[in-house]
Amino acid sequence: GGAIDGATNPTLQVKVGDVVQVTLVNGDGAEHDVSFPDFNATSDRVVTKDASSVIVFRADKKGEFSYFCTVLGHRQAGMEGRLVVGEEGEVTAAAEGQSVVRDPTDLPSPVGARAPQSLRVDLETLEVEGRLADGTTYNFWTFGGKVPGPFLRVRIGDTVELHLKNAANSRMIHSIDLHAVTGPGGGAAVMQVPPGQERSFTFKALNPGLYVYHCATPMVAHHVANGMYGLILVEPEGGLAPVDREFYVMQGEIYTNGPLGQHGHQEFSVEKLLAEAPEYFILNGAALALATEHPLHAKVGETVRIFFGVGGPNFTSSFHVIGEIFDRVYDQASLTAAPLTDVQTTLVPPGGATMVEFKLDVPGRYILVDHALSRLERGLAGYLLVEGADNPDVFRGEPSPGSGH
Repeated sequence: GGAIDGATNPTLQVKVGDVVQVTLVNGDGAEHDVSFPDFNATSDRVVTKDASSVIVFRADKKGEFSYFCTVLGHRQAGMEGRLVVGEEGEVTAAAEGQSVVRDPTDLPSPVGARAPQSLRVDLETLEVEGRLADGTTYNFWTFGGKVPGPFLRVRIGDTVELHLKNAANSRMIHSIDLHAVTGPGGGAAVMQVPPGQERSFTFKALNPGLYVYHCATPMVAHHVANGMYGLILVEPEGGLAPVDREFYVMQGEIYTNGPLGQHGHQEFSVEKLLAEAPEYFILNGAALALATEHPLHAKVGETVRIFFGVGGPNFTSSFHVIGEIFDRVYDQASLTAAPLTDVQTTLVPPGGATMVEFKLDVPGRYILVDHALSRLERGLAGYLLVEGADNPDVFRGEPSPGSGH
């Protein structure tokens, strides 16, 4: 009612110390509630149209807070708004931070059929306060300021001189272990780099495949959980078969002291890391990053290739694209074995990768998930948005009764 009448997810403004009464009215007949977790206030669930529930709480702290429906999936579907607690007319800015999200199209062009070469690769480790979710920031440790780190692309037989610089304002020693490297620690044995310094080593790419790289400075799981992972592709002789679009996606976990959804700056929790109890599951650096900030885009008729890896550090992914079937899966990222065909969901362990390819036949929104689907509620989902003409021979949607469409 009043000024918020007809507003979707209205921003609610109150003063510090106000007693706040919220009446929730069910407008569609589905099950709903409303929760203000920062004030320990959650309504009863309303399950019939026009049913209502009332909660009362005191707004005893200043700031900007979320309210949302706690029914599974409803918050992710958009049932979330803001409560601003401050003086009359005052709006308190939520924690923002810089974006650490890696655009899934940010990867080099294919190597192709060239001969082996000597290459130099430069990486820099940066510690940044980044945006983990709306109103929530976290201290990420990164290769190059984004999560995952840069996609590295070489071919079998290349000689690679890799330089790693650690920014002068870093607090930690950082390093790199590339699973594509044959040698002590995958390079990490000679690449422990203090702040403000740079080190290098040289390796030959002996085996084709798609490999994870990550920081390998103790505690290794801490560095990985904070975002220090990426993929390196070693193309086989002659390169990969051409496709219309390539995407770079990696899954990880974030272990915060505060609970899922708590606004403000969040610190790392070593206790939750050791208990393997993350608050967030992420794709490309932040909660729902590939659904909001950088969704994937393609067109009907195109063939797409997804380079998918798991930084972890702890959880295996059951990678799945809702509404699509993988035409080819290069299991465990082996590029020399024959691919699996017609696969629904593929397992990718932490520190592992896969390459999947499929043709797009029908327009619409396809959702990238880990089919351990409770992780969707913790921020793990992305969108593949496909444009083009309908294909009723493959898929035809009928209007719902009474929908008017």
